[in-house]
Amino acid sequence: MRARPGRARDESDLPVIANALIMSRQTPPQRLATRLVKGGTHTPVVGGRAVNPPVVRASTVLFDSMDDLNDARRRRSTERMFTYGARGNPTGFALEDVVAALEGGYRTRLFPTGLAAISMVFLAYVRPGDHVLIADCVYQPLRHFVETFLKPWGVHVTYFRADGSDVGEHMTARTKLVYVEAPGSLVYEMCDIPALADLAHRHGALLVADNTWGSGVQYRPLMLGADVSVMAATKYLSGHSDVMMGTVTTTEEVWQTLSTMADAQGVAVSPDDAYLVLRGTRTLAARLQMHERHALEVAHWLESQPEVARVFCPALPSHPGHDLWQRDCLGTNGLISFEFANATALQADRFVDSLTLFGIGASWGGFESLATVSNVAGTRTCEDWSTAGPIVRLHIGLEDPQDLMDDLAAGFAQMPA
Repeated sequence: MRARPGRARDESDLPVIANALIMSRQTPPQRLATRLVKGGTHTPVVGGRAVNPPVVRASTVLFDSMDDLNDARRRRSTERMFTYGARGNPTGFALEDVVAALEGGYRTRLFPTGLAAISMVFLAYVRPGDHVLIADCVYQPLRHFVETFLKPWGVHVTYFRADGSDVGEHMTARTKLVYVEAPGSLVYEMCDIPALADLAHRHGALLVADNTWGSGVQYRPLMLGADVSVMAATKYLSGHSDVMMGTVTTTEEVWQTLSTMADAQGVAVSPDDAYLVLRGTRTLAARLQMHERHALEVAHWLESQPEVARVFCPALPSHPGHDLWQRDCLGTNGLISFEFANATALQADRFVDSLTLFGIGASWGGFESLATVSNVAGTRTCEDWSTAGPIVRLHIGLEDPQDLMDDLAAGFAQMPA
């Protein structure tokens, strides 16, 4: 703002907002442009405090002295320090603490996507020439990572049965990591994590678990013996289908290796994304209770439908892994799948197309219901699913379950007899 002609510039020329932007430290009087840039960045809050932590957007982090900067640089390799945007921010740190507490782990690191989190685990703990064991039921993009990076990098990979029953047969002196997804993708196979952890540790290997299904509420692999737990916070932690993020939580013994590699890769997440996921965690337990209640109602109803050969949900007594689910889990979520008793792949596609309350999408974990036809046979190498009927995966959201069942019933009714 320019001063009026013929009059010296004074504080009355400042906009109201500029008057509020006064630095807390005592400094010489500053001109307007300087005060607009510098003001408000160190203003202490007087009075109460906000319920939620602030969104701290920062690439550059300022220090009061070179001694402070040098001290932070010395400590940041082993301590969580706010030193530079690429090494994290206070908003993200708050989310890390929430996730670490959920998982029962030592510390958590945030990644831009779930797949980025998975990839970093392998980059941190595996080297060319090592051997890794991966469950046959894992998230399909992990198989793509294996083929496009791990194998060309010189890592030897063996897939084992989804229930973990043959892991011991494949262990070698070079096995450094056993990776499970529990329950498994698409049809939710359960495995015995305590037994697998014991086996891996006796052979000097780590056990890593993808815990996206359990979200740190329904399942806690670290408490069952795993060394590392990975989650796609995109799913239930966020809960609103509007942000991408991955988390890795570890025990204290293996934390530093992951932290060092993540720093070397310059991995960071947006504080705005961290805030959205953090907000989602506040209602996570309540939302999962509704997802579980709605999904079980729909699952039991599906078991009674003549068009359905079997329903996949570990909370159902008919599920092969039900006993392990009862022993190790605190609940289930909104994911269920079912196999058609007598339908072609095209008819399964048309069934999904006919649904009006279910969106057609590949993700899950939001408040909305989703449906898609799952290619289980195309994602398994240890078991033959080629003779199974078409399998539809449902994510049961927060809609009224009776409305969802009515929608599914209308879809069954339009199928050929």
